[in-house]
Formats: sequence, C-alpha cells, structure tokens
Amino acid sequence: MRAALAQRDPTIETQTVDSYQYAASIFAKVVADGYIGMVKTVPQVYGYFYDRVERATHVPTMRRLVSRYTAGNLRKFVESYAPDLVVCTHAFPCGVMSEYKRQFNPTLPVVGIVTDFVVHPFWIYTNVDAYAVATPQMRATLLARGVRDDRIVLSGIPVDPRFGVPRLPVDALREQLGLPRDRPVVLMMGGGVGIGPLEEMMRALSSIEAPIAAAVIVGRNRALERRVTAAAERTAYPLRVHGFVENVFDYMHASDVLVSKPGGLTSSEALSARIPMVLVKPLPGQEERNTRFLLSREAALPVRGAEEIASAVTRVLTSESLRAQLGRQIEALRKPDAARCIAERIATLLDRRDAIEAVAATGG
Repeated sequence: MRAALAQRDPTIETQTVDSYQYAASIFAKVVADGYIGMVKTVPQVYGYFYDRVERATHVPTMRRLVSRYTAGNLRKFVESYAPDLVVCTHAFPCGVMSEYKRQFNPTLPVVGIVTDFVVHPFWIYTNVDAYAVATPQMRATLLARGVRDDRIVLSGIPVDPRFGVPRLPVDALREQLGLPRDRPVVLMMGGGVGIGPLEEMMRALSSIEAPIAAAVIVGRNRALERRVTAAAERTAYPLRVHGFVENVFDYMHASDVLVSKPGGLTSSEALSARIPMVLVKPLPGQEERNTRFLLSREAALPVRGAEEIASAVTRVLTSESLRAQLGRQIEALRKPDAARCIAERIATLLDRRDAIEAVAATGG
C-alpha cells in the first residue's frame, strides 16, 4: 500500500506503526505468543473461539476495553504525528482506531483493508470511513452489519504489483535463483512465521516418480529453517531452502505449483502470479474460510493429509486440462491492481478532508 500510494501521489508521506506496542504489555504478549502457540498446539480451541465470536452480534467486553485502553495510549503519538488518514491492515488496529475516533477525533478518516477472503466481526465498525474487501460476500456481510454501501471498496487483497508481472522469463529466473530448468519446480511455503507442515510436504514429494525439483521458503522461523535444511539433505530430488526472502514473486513466477497453507496474502500473491495452489492444513478460522472460498471457485486443490500431497502435485504437473481449468478460475479471481484501487479511494478521502478543512478555514 505504501508503494501504491507513493505511485499515486509522491507527496504522500507514510509511516508504519505496530499498534500492539501501545496495547497493555500483557495483552500484546498474549497475542504475540499465545496466538502462535494456540494454533500450533491446540488449533481446535482457536477455531472454537473464532467461530463463537463470528456468530456474536456485539463486540465482546474485553475486546472493547482493550481497544479503549490502546486508543488512549495512541493518543499522544497520533496527535504529535497528526496524520491526515489512518490505514489499518489488521482487525485489532481497526477496532482501536474506531474507538479513537469515538473518544478523541471523529473526523479523522480511517480505512480498513481486510486481508482474507472473509471478514470477521472484529473488523466491523460503522464509524470506519472505508473498507477494502476481496469478495461480494464480504461486502454483503459488511452491509448486514450496518456499514454503508458507499464505504465499501470491492478491490481484492493488495499485494506487491511485482506478483502480477514476471520480472524475467522463467528460464532466466530459474538461473538467477539456482533452480534447474530441465524439470518442474514445486514451491513450498509455510507463511511468514513458518507454521506450515513443511517437513511433511518435503517427505510427501519424495514419492513422486517423475523428476522434480523444489524450493522451500521457511519464513522467519530459524528453528524450523534448521530442521528443514537438515531434512533437505535426505530428499531424493534437488531442493533449495530459504528463510525469509524479499522476492517471493520471483519464486512463484519460476515455479510450476505452490504447496502452502491458505493465508489470505499468500493466496492473493499466488493468484496474481497465476501459480496453481495445493492447499495444506489450513488453520481453523480465517484459513479454513479462505480454503472454502478458493475451493468454491475451483481455483485450488485441497489435500486432507500429507499422503495426498504427492498425488495432487502430480495431477497439476501432468494434466493439461486441470492446469487450464485452474488457470481460468485463477484469472477470474486475481486482482493484481488491488493496491492501486485502494490508493484511489484513499486519495479521494484525503481530497475530501482537504476540502472540508478549506471550507472551515474560510468560516464556511
């Protein structure tokens, strides 16, 4: 979004803020450590709470109190920085800024950008000035919860525009990335914090009879990276292991199929890059909803366990008709210009704010 805004108007200045730094320290720790720990060890518990809150018709008291507390802590920073508009790419800051507007500054424009294919109630507040969403179903959910139609932008999920257009031809990309050019390449990803079952994916691919190569992007999980690197020495196919990389788009454009969990951003990046997806072990909650959406549109293949990964990957690599079908559905869903679309709405809100301030300054 920062890049899209800079391209739209080079005079726009942006600053990224971690809203959890302004929350109560115990709450921030619970979110940072507890969420990751819960989805790793007892994902069903997380799924239970997600479903329960999703069906609720009001914001839970604890959530409201945390947002109110954090809004108070943010007040000094926001007033000193004096932003013309605030963009929230997570449900927590969206709730905090809704509370901030209620308490301190009702005229400050706030935009929420939902980065999954479902909108959870934790996102939804009627005093947020615009929501960017990926699907008509999400738009309908917002309308049903009282958000005005003119505040909803059906944009898609914003990703780096480099996912939309390959930087180089496939052979040149593979040469740069150290990937072979004489066989299909499977890309495996576990998300930014490396939660996915990467070792299971690697073992599963060993049963594919045809020659393949693979690349694994582990993310910021150093312990997992060490385990995956050690396991890579025992695979029967060429395999390159990487931690966190800045050029995921190059790996997607250089590969033939992606095996990954269905995070909203990863899925949107894959759609933009036109790479077929095999979806593995979605987390309860938003990833399960993302999976349902992609499967309902026939834009990805599901696997119910590690034993199905090899057959799903083999189908993608060997069936021209399947690749063509997936390609058509991917083409219908991909939104590589989502960030630009949202930047246009942000620019409109900024222009409107400037006009209101100009009228106020003249006493109108």
